Amino acid sequence: MDAVQCLADARRALARAQADADTHGEALARLALGFHGLYFAAPAEARAELLKAADGFRAVADRAGEILAIAGQARGLWRLGEADAAMALLLPLRDEGLALLRHEQRAVLLNAIAGCYSAQRQSEQAFAYMFEALRGAGPKRGHGFEAALHCNLSHELMELGDHEQTLAQVELGLARCEGLANTRLQSVLRINRVVVLTEQGRAKQAEADIDWLLAIDDSADGRGLRALNFETLALALLKAGRTADARAQLAKATRLEPTLLADELVELAVARALLAAADGQLAEGLVLLARCTAAEGPAPRAGLRVQALVAEEWSRLLEQQGDAVAALAQLRRWQALNAERSRLASRARYQAAALQSELLSLQHRLEETHARQRATERARAELVLANRALSRQIEQVQALQAALREQATQDALTGLANRRHLNDTLPGLLALALRERSPLSVVVIDLDHLKRVNDEHGHPVGDRVLAAFGRLLREQLRSSDQAFRYGGEEFCLLMPNTPAAQAVGKLEQMLQAWRGQVHEHDGGVLIGLSFSAGVADTQRVPISPQALLNAADHALLGAKRAGRSRVREAVSPPHPGLGRIARAESP
Repeated sequence: MDAVQCLADARRALARAQADADTHGEALARLALGFHGLYFAAPAEARAELLKAADGFRAVADRAGEILAIAGQARGLWRLGEADAAMALLLPLRDEGLALLRHEQRAVLLNAIAGCYSAQRQSEQAFAYMFEALRGAGPKRGHGFEAALHCNLSHELMELGDHEQTLAQVELGLARCEGLANTRLQSVLRINRVVVLTEQGRAKQAEADIDWLLAIDDSADGRGLRALNFETLALALLKAGRTADARAQLAKATRLEPTLLADELVELAVARALLAAADGQLAEGLVLLARCTAAEGPAPRAGLRVQALVAEEWSRLLEQQGDAVAALAQLRRWQALNAERSRLASRARYQAAALQSELLSLQHRLEETHARQRATERARAELVLANRALSRQIEQVQALQAALREQATQDALTGLANRRHLNDTLPGLLALALRERSPLSVVVIDLDHLKRVNDEHGHPVGDRVLAAFGRLLREQLRSSDQAFRYGGEEFCLLMPNTPAAQAVGKLEQMLQAWRGQVHEHDGGVLIGLSFSAGVADTQRVPISPQALLNAADHALLGAKRAGRSRVREAVSPPHPGLGRIARAESP
C-alpha cells in the first residue's frame, strides 16, 4: 500500500523489538524488511532478513509467520533462476499454509507457487494459482495485493501472446494502483504494457508509459534497485525512433548484465543489435543476433516470446542486408515460435482464466451492491434482481471450475501423473506393444514403512519423502518410460520395449539409489529408506491392462511378504482372487 512508509515503519519496529528483546516483534519486522527487499533491493539481502524472520517465528511457534518467510525465500530463489529449488521448498507447505493463512497472506503463498510454475513455463498451473490468490485478496481484504496479482497475470498472458487480455489485466492493476503509494508496482505494470505495444508495432503509443518510467528514480523510493527493465525500454525507444534515449538505457542495462536472467539477456542482445544497425553497422548487428541464438547463448533457455523477438529482428536485418533466403528462414522460425505460443495459450485454457476473472469481478460487484442496498428501499429492490443474476453466473462459473478440476491429470505433490492418467495411458501403450510385438513392463512400487515416517515425524516430512521419490523417478527413468502416483505411497511405472528381467535390474539400481538418499528435516535426517516392487510384462501375463496391474501387484505383495526392500518378478498369472483384494489383508 505504501512502500516507503513500510520500510520506515519496519526499521523502527526492528529497533524497538531488539531493545525490548521481543522475538516475535523482531520476526515480524524482518518479514516486512525481507519482502520489501525482494522488490526494492537484491535477493541476497532479502534472503538474509527472511532467514532470520523464519528463525524468530520458529522460536515463538508462529507457524503462519514461518510459512510466509519461507514463501519469500522461495520467491528470491526463482528470481535467481532456481525455480525447481523454490518449488521444492514451497509445495510441501501448500496445504498447511492454506489452512493457516488468511486473505492477502494466503494470496502471498499462492502467488509464490504461481511464480515458480511460471518460471518453469507451466502456464496452466501458474494461472490456476494466481486466480485462486485473487479469490482471497479482494479490495476489502487484500490491502492492495490484488494489484500485484493483476501484474503477474498480465506478464503470463504477455508471454503467451494474448495481447488483448494482457492489456486488460494491466488496466485492472493500474486502476487499483490509484489508491496505493507503490511506484514499483505501477512501473512493472507499465513495463508490461510497453512490451505488448512494442510487440504489436505500436511503440509510439507506448511513449507516455516510457516517459513516466524514465522520470522515476531508480532507487528504493522509486522503482527499486533490481529488475529495472532497462533493456526493454531500450528496445521500445529504438522502435519509437529515440536512439539517444535508447543508448542511455542500454548503458544502464550493461552495468546490470551479470544479474540479468535469460529473457533479459536476450532482450539486451537484441537491443544492442538494433542499435548497431541504426548506427550503420548492420553486419555487427547480425553477429550479435547469431551469438544470441548459439547453443551457449541465453536464447535456448529463454521464453518463447523473446526467442520470437530474436527471429523477427534477425529476419528484418537480413532483409536489409539483401539476404532474402536467410530472412525467410528466420521469418518461418518466428511463425513457428508464435504458433507454439498459441498452442500453449490454448492448453492454458484461457476460457477458464477469463471465467475465473469474471467470477472475481462479479464477487467484487456483489460486495459493492450489498453496501448500496442499505441506502434506500428502491436500490434494495434493484439489487435483489442483480444479485440473483450474479448468483446464477457464479454458479455456472463454479460448475465449470469443478469440471476443469476433474480433468486434472497431475499429482501436485510429486510432479508425476496421477492414477486417472494411468488409466487413460496404459491401454494405448499396451495396444502399441502388441502391434509392434515388443515387451511392455508394468511395475507397482510401495514405499516401505511410510506410515511409520508420518507417525514419528509428521505428515509434512512424509510429503517431502514422497516428493523426493517423485524426483528420483524422473531422474532415473528413460524418456520413454512413464511414472504415476498410484495411491498414497504407491507408484506405477510403464516401461515400453522392456522385458520384466531388464525392468527388475533397473528397479534394483533405483532401490540402491533410494537407500543412499539422505532426507533432512527439522528433527534430524532419514536414511536407508527402501521400497518394494512387483514387475509384470506382456510376455508372461494375459494381455489386458487389469491383468498386468494385478500381476505386478501380486508380485509386489510377494516382495513385501518376503521382508520388503526388494523387487519381485511375476512368474505366472496371479489367482483371480488375488490382487487389490489380497493387498488389503497384507501387513
